[in-house]
Amino acid sequence: MKEENEISRAVVDGAIKVHRALGPGLLESAYQASLAHLLMKEGYKVELEKPQPVKFQEVELDTGYRLDMLINEKVIIELKAVESLNDIHMAQILTYLKLSKCKLGMILNFNVRLMKSGIKRVVL
Repeated sequence: MKEENEISRAVVDGAIKVHRALGPGLLESAYQASLAHLLMKEGYKVELEKPQPVKFQEVELDTGYRLDMLINEKVIIELKAVESLNDIHMAQILTYLKLSKCKLGMILNFNVRLMKSGIKRVVL
């Protein structure tokens, strides 16, 4: 999980930089584009709105699920700009981790006063 931890640190550092520059109150898409730009500049492979099919038995269902960000094919990032995170956000990231077989996910809520309080790390 060494690489996942390195990616996690880069994501946290990038999220804090983006939040300091833009502040709360914008749409998720603004934070997503800004964070993706920073991570790509640092050499990470960043996939945005990556389709995540659901597999049931031998059938693959394209149900429209999309990962906000997938970094180096290892870490899932779910971006939020909400008043507060709730149980459904945690359920969403856990489901994406199970479906993708990734071990680490992060929920980043940019609608907070201090970015540090908007970061939730989730390990499957």
